[in-house]
Amino acid sequence: MSDDRRNPEGRQRGAARSEGRTERSTQAPGERRKGTDPARTVAFDVLRAVAESDSYANLVLPPLLRERHIRGRDAGFATELAYGTLRLQGRYDAIIEQAAGRALDKIDPPVLDLLRLGSHQLLGMRVPPHAAVSETVGLARQRAGAGAAQFVNAVLRAVGRSTLDEWLTLIGDGADPRDDDPIARLAVVESHPEWVARGLREALVGNGRSADELEALLVADNAAPRVTLVARPGLVDDDELGGTPGVVAPTAHILDGGDPAAVGAIRDGRAGVQDEGSQLVALALAAAPLDGPDERWLDLCAGPGGKAALLAALVDERGGRLVASEVQPHRTRLVEQALRALPADAIEDVRTGDGRLVGTDEPASYDRVMVDAPCTGLGALRRRPESRWRRHPSDLGALSALQRELLGSALAAVRPGGVVAYVTCSPHLAETQLVVKDALRAASKAGIGVEPIDARAVVAGIAPQPVDLPGDRTDVQLWPHVHGTDAMHLTLLRRTS
Repeated sequence: MSDDRRNPEGRQRGAARSEGRTERSTQAPGERRKGTDPARTVAFDVLRAVAESDSYANLVLPPLLRERHIRGRDAGFATELAYGTLRLQGRYDAIIEQAAGRALDKIDPPVLDLLRLGSHQLLGMRVPPHAAVSETVGLARQRAGAGAAQFVNAVLRAVGRSTLDEWLTLIGDGADPRDDDPIARLAVVESHPEWVARGLREALVGNGRSADELEALLVADNAAPRVTLVARPGLVDDDELGGTPGVVAPTAHILDGGDPAAVGAIRDGRAGVQDEGSQLVALALAAAPLDGPDERWLDLCAGPGGKAALLAALVDERGGRLVASEVQPHRTRLVEQALRALPADAIEDVRTGDGRLVGTDEPASYDRVMVDAPCTGLGALRRRPESRWRRHPSDLGALSALQRELLGSALAAVRPGGVVAYVTCSPHLAETQLVVKDALRAASKAGIGVEPIDARAVVAGIAPQPVDLPGDRTDVQLWPHVHGTDAMHLTLLRRTS
């Protein structure tokens, strides 16, 4: 530490005195404010739950807001503070490491979360700097003690001395010191793990888009998504939901504001909150041409139930029925809840079971099958801000093996002439194109004939507006920065024998 921060006896001077400000607080240390407002407190508690319990912020925050009676603008502030901090955690960690002058693993995790919250207020929100620092320090004093509060105060004051642009240049140079690795620079500046940024670039190119779109994609991942509702056909009128009509899904309604839980059709299950891309892939399965009857559909990985409810509404209009299968019992209960507004004769069964066994147990039994496979979730980073920090490259191997097995099971479970939709909320090539290629090879060896359906033509017949899909592929890849949806992948396959 420089000598100008110490007094003649070698003791460290406080930040105010070292900056030439000699005024002192009139409060004794024991009288200084402890704690902060409820909105900041709940945001901190969300970060701790995410870190300590592997919780998801979108599941933790709403009940906390209800329990603590936080509403209106305060609820909006808490939401932006928690979600924004999680999305931009990588950026803030690089800044904090510079401002603190120490490695992140040398900072206690709760204190690091406090510094992240304070940094987001200073650099990512319209919070006055004095409030961002003092409120975070008060929260630190309450939750981590006086010593931690002093450390938080010093680091946040250092963060506040530079603008966001200055910090981005500094951390970008740190990630790319020779100025020859723009992806590494983009990754830290736009707060993505480097392996994710590289995988997304490959996915863009692999789907006929320019690698130059990577920055726009990463920026879109850091923006809060719009709240989109789904009008389940036959259950709700469009004018009951209001909002702005969707762009790629005719069932979609984009809310202009307000709490979706206040909508009556949401409360009783006739409508739901569902990303527009997620709606589109279900609609595409229902619209894909098939040969023969169209009466019995299967959702192979149905939890938590959004696609199952839309599919059930669609099959009910045709006089058919849906089987919804989910491997995890608690998610099976979520599916049952999602289907509560559907007529009983539209639902053949909601069951707990391993989707990989359905093709063996029920061969050639279904007309249409949805495989919304478990994946890394790299296409929904706007909605699951903590996911990018939990996933690792090693996850791809285990997940892609599971995806191949599930798709293989679906191809065995659909009858000849029937249709399978393979869907992931990840654009990564290892989870999309490569899985489909491997599954088709395995199906051929098993004597199952399969042909691709032009999913782009199907989507063009559904979407209210033209959908930007470059290249000459038959599958569909949506993007947040292009379509305003999650990065959903869709492949449609017809069994021929």
